[in-house]
Amino acid sequence: MKRVMIKVKGKVQGVSYRQNTLVQANALGVTGYVSNLSDGSVQILAQGSQLAVDKLISWCYIGAPMSRVEAVVVEEDEADEIYLDFSII
Repeated sequence: MKRVMIKVKGKVQGVSYRQNTLVQANALGVTGYVSNLSDGSVQILAQGSQLAVDKLISWCYIGAPMSRVEAVVVEEDEADEIYLDFSII
């Protein structure tokens, strides 16, 4: 299983980025969560098969139709919590 923390910067709040991330994650079978951060970025914790998580990371560069992604920062996450679904926080 692969587990990463993703931070997406740009115009990603107020454009349904979190909702679109939820749809993508569910389609790929990725679990975890997506949340807005106070600095205007979006944070995603994604866990699942390497292929599924890599596909979600690739999607993050495109994002929601009205978003404008400026940067995507991906870090491996070593925590051991297990998420059973994907949610918006």
